[in-house]
Amino acid sequence: MPEISRFFGIIIKMNFDDHNPPHFHAEYADFKAVIRIGDYSVLKGALPPRALGLVVEWASLHKDELLNDWNLSKERTPLGKIAPLE
Repeated sequence: MPEISRFFGIIIKMNFDDHNPPHFHAEYADFKAVIRIGDYSVLKGALPPRALGLVVEWASLHKDELLNDWNLSKERTPLGKIAPLE
């Protein structure tokens, strides 16, 4: 699963040709979550509240880039890296 961003110990990944709805995977320590791009809801798993807040903040800043990577993943084209949260 390609890594598209990393910040504050959080790793953001996206699978090639993954199932709908458009989403990404976030990992922090031993926690993993699948986050929907449309409304940033947790589809599966969990993150600590602070980490989830950082992920949602980051995702809201990069929604267009996330959707672009989602479309690239459907074509099995290399995904773009997305700037970390600073």
